[in-house]
Amino acid sequence: MNLIARNMKKSVFSSLLLFAMVMTMAAQTADSIRPGELWPDTDGRHINAHGGGILQHDGAYYWFGEHKSERTSAAMVGVTCYKSVDLVHWQNRGVALSVSQEKGADLERGCIMERPKVVYCPGTGKFVMWFHLELRHHGYDAARFGVAVSDSPEGPYEYLYSSRANAGCWPVEFGKEEIEQAQHLSMQDYKEWWTPEWLQAVKKGLFVKRDFEGGQMSRDMTLFVDSDGTAYHIFSSEENLTIHIAELTPDYLHHTGRYTRLAPAGHNEAPAIFRHDGTYWLITSGCTGWEPNEARLFSAPSIWGPWEQHPNPCVGPKAEKTFGGQSTFVLSLPDGRHIFMADIWRPRHPIDARYIWLPITFAPDGVPEIRWMDKWKR
Repeated sequence: MNLIARNMKKSVFSSLLLFAMVMTMAAQTADSIRPGELWPDTDGRHINAHGGGILQHDGAYYWFGEHKSERTSAAMVGVTCYKSVDLVHWQNRGVALSVSQEKGADLERGCIMERPKVVYCPGTGKFVMWFHLELRHHGYDAARFGVAVSDSPEGPYEYLYSSRANAGCWPVEFGKEEIEQAQHLSMQDYKEWWTPEWLQAVKKGLFVKRDFEGGQMSRDMTLFVDSDGTAYHIFSSEENLTIHIAELTPDYLHHTGRYTRLAPAGHNEAPAIFRHDGTYWLITSGCTGWEPNEARLFSAPSIWGPWEQHPNPCVGPKAEKTFGGQSTFVLSLPDGRHIFMADIWRPRHPIDARYIWLPITFAPDGVPEIRWMDKWKR
């Protein structure tokens, strides 16, 4: 084959490849949401906002999430922000909260910043971001939350502090008897985990007592602002064994000290909460690392409980594995509809992690259902 023929062949191949890429982009940038597929932003790049949440403000939607790299899920950049008016087409608005280049800083480059959520505080006019923070070189031992604020939804956000939760506070459901019982529990008496005796001790507050002075562990998390304006920090605690629901101060910057425990010793993470017709619904997952598992569903008449568990809300292919994903947020729209958001993790290629967005419907008995759809329109 001569040089001209080879060049023509290469040119045809390049044209076909470009055409295929354009057609794929056109399909993805149509008015449909396509769960599990590449989701390009308005610049044509796959959206990089994992473990995220949505803020609605002044007619626009802001998607905040973890920026992931090609080979690591550690925070090398920070928290990214995307903006949309239709929930389909997203414009990259840059880094809302950056990592620090300072050695030893809480947000030192290479730390772990997960599941950022942002809410607007009418009382202060500030946008408040909470996220799960693990310090660099400490694995998942820190188990902290971090807080940052901004005067605008897109940021930049000013980092304020990190901490564990509700130091020196017992759950609201602990009366005198429960407190005395918890105070007599000792980790030395339960060196073997996962025994029936150990599980009972966890339910009675074994880890609550262990972390009482220094504060409760805070990992996978979300934020929720109720109809009365009260905000709550909902997070996996007690070595990921128990979900805590903690009330925030009116400025949304700190805990008030009031919190309740959901499903003690149930081993839940990835909480996503919403309210529908007066009932509070919480979707979680089990704790299987990066691997998907069956979604879990809880309900309560009050955010303080009592919480009741229901069957898996997912329906369709791979429903037993949450369609291959893990819950991160439920977006409640002004018209009363709700959208379930989840991540399909790709730990060997983190930047390629995908998104599952599906509408939540309700069965005749009023229980939420999440049915798989290859594509759907908002």
